[in-house]
Formats: sequence, C-alpha cells, structure tokens
Amino acid sequence: MTRFGLIPFLLLAAVLSGETRLVVTVTDARTGRPVSDLKASDFTVIGDRTPHRVEGAEFGGAAIDVMLLLDTSLAGGAVKPVAAGLISQLKKEEQMAVVAFHSSADLIQDFTASTELLNRAVAGIRYGNSPRVLDALYATIDGGFEHAAYRRVVLLVTTGYEGPSRTPQRDVIRLARRNGVSIYPVFLTGASKSMFESLARQTGGAVFNLRELEKSSRQGIGERIFDVVRTRYVLTLPGNLEAAGNLTVSVDRPGKLFISAMPLD
Repeated sequence: MTRFGLIPFLLLAAVLSGETRLVVTVTDARTGRPVSDLKASDFTVIGDRTPHRVEGAEFGGAAIDVMLLLDTSLAGGAVKPVAAGLISQLKKEEQMAVVAFHSSADLIQDFTASTELLNRAVAGIRYGNSPRVLDALYATIDGGFEHAAYRRVVLLVTTGYEGPSRTPQRDVIRLARRNGVSIYPVFLTGASKSMFESLARQTGGAVFNLRELEKSSRQGIGERIFDVVRTRYVLTLPGNLEAAGNLTVSVDRPGKLFISAMPLD
C-alpha cells in the first residue's frame, strides 16, 4: 500500500449534501505519469485512526486556469525555455497568467487565452536577485485567481533553490486550500525537493523533475506536465468529515506512487 506522504493533511471543509469530496492526484513516482485506472475500493482514507469508506472515485479531466510562476532570479535563465512548451498546451477555453519572481513577485501578464501575449511577456523577462519561492507563491495565490472560471492551478517553474522567504510553508498551504489552488512545482535541481513535494501533496498537485522528464520521455515536457495537471480523481465519502481532523489517503497498488489530496468545495 502506498501512503499519502509523511505528513497527514487537515480537511478544512468539503461538504456537499451530506458528502465530503476530495480532489486526489495519483502519479507513478518513477515515470511521473498519471495513474488512471483506480477504483473507489483501491483508496483508503483514515481520519483520527478511523477508516472512512470511499463511495466513489471518478477519474477525469477538467479545464484549468493556470498561473505560470516563473523563476527570474539570477539563475532563472536555465528554466526559461520550459515556459514556451507550457504555454503551447493551453486549450481555447483556458487562460494563463504569468508572474515573474525573484526577491519579489511581479505580474507581467494577466490572464489571457492569447499564446502570443504570453510568449511576449516571457521574452521580455529581466532577471533579478535571490528566489523567494514561498513569498512568491503566497503573493500569487492571494487574490490572483479572483476571476478564475475553472480549476485553479499554479505551475511553479523554478531552478529548485529557495531564498530567504518570510512566509512559512504552512501559510502557503493553508491559503492554497482555502482558495482551491493546486500547486505543481516544476524544478531543475533537488535542493528544495522535500518542500516542493509537501506543497504538491497537500494541495492536490504533483511534482516534476525536469532532468528526469528529459531522460524518460519522448513527449514534449509541456505535454507530459499537462497530462497530469488536467486530470485528477474526485473521491466521494459519506458524511461531514470536518470533525475527523487529520486525514491520510493511501492507495492499495504495488509500486511507488506520489499521492496528493485537497478538499473540494
């Protein structure tokens, strides 16, 4: 059985007509590909040491609104080429915004469906100082999706280094859950890998190591990433589990899996 991370997540609120719903993403930890053939009986949700029955597990895709959070620190040029491949994956009904971050976070292109405007914004990037990833995430999520129409996603494209952020990781996770935002770190080095994995696990996201993607995939990197970002499970559990406190999600399936979850309003 593959466990959901090392730290259980807190179910904040996800109640609809006497049901609790969770957004859950499951990927193969070795290949990074989505696992799409799981049934409700494959999932176990445990709260306060008590198992809770999963009544339904629906796998499917959904349109997304994407905030592309792009590392523009002094080393950020190493990940800039990834942006074009991500922008190219937008569907007609979807929108993307671009935020450049180093010691501060700056919106350089508001939400648009125009790939031309998005690529132009990325082309004009200027590089700055030390990357403050957590500060940038908090600033981006805090009000950045006010007019979003679809599932809210942050694609964090980073060299993998974290500078002297003032914002604690737990505050970023709480804000992301409260605003229904899933975080998908895309990183070049493993310097902050554990932080990226925690951010993803507790917000229904996933992680992508660029070096591993380049070695293991014949697909374009953008296509591989969006294969995961656009799909997820929605688990349905009976009753209001707010009182259950800390919950863990696990999957009864051989092999190493990366599992993340977030309450669905």
